[in-house]
Order: sequence, then structure tokens, then C-alpha cells
Amino acid sequence: MPKWTDYKRIAKERGALALELYVVNSVPAGPDVDLPGTLPDHLAYQARLEQEGKLVFAGPVSDFSGEDMNGEGMIVYRAASLEDARALAAEDPMHKKGVRSFTIRRWMINEGSFTLNIGLSTGKVDLS
Repeated sequence: MPKWTDYKRIAKERGALALELYVVNSVPAGPDVDLPGTLPDHLAYQARLEQEGKLVFAGPVSDFSGEDMNGEGMIVYRAASLEDARALAAEDPMHKKGVRSFTIRRWMINEGSFTLNIGLSTGKVDLS
């Protein structure tokens, strides 16, 4: 496999978007951690990053059956570098207080689509 930067250049040359984002997989540090107790600070942190344009997407993921919650989450950051994204993840109150641990990887978006519908008279926004 090529180096990341080489592949990004190749993707751009072939006309792909090659938008680099950073994906954090966040998992509970143990079965007895206080996820609910740290949730308000975590959500406030996420809201601040969203306002600053650094948070792209965030939310919980199911267990492998797709039926139950397991306390895990995924966060996608917009940052200048992997190091900057790692610093954002490390400052998340859940990670900082040891309630969760995380791994982080680069993610290159090349293909796909989404639909954004904004109701001008209602102010309603629908993303699908």
C-alpha cells in the first residue's frame, strides 16, 4: 500500500474529493465508569467544537447486533493535522477524566453524497 500522502495526491489527481477528516472511536474504560456523570461536560465540549467548526459528526454506535447500546461512540473531527485532532480528542472530558479511552485515525472522503433540505419559511433543517 502507498503512503497516506501519496494516496491522497493520487486520489486528487483522479478527481476524488480527498477530504481528510479524523475519526475517533471512543470506548468505555471499564464496566463501572460513570458515563452518565460525565455526559453533560462531554456534550458541552462537543457543542463548543461544533460552533468552532471542528466537530463534523458525533454520536453513539450500537453493539455488533445492532440492537443494544454499549457505551461506545464515534467522533469525526475537522483539524489541520492528526496531532491537532488527537489533542481535541484528549481534551474531551470523558477522555480527560479516564471514563473513556480512544483511538484515532485519518479518514479520507472520496465518494458519497448527502442531502440537505432547508425550509426557508419554517427554519426546518433536514439532513439525510
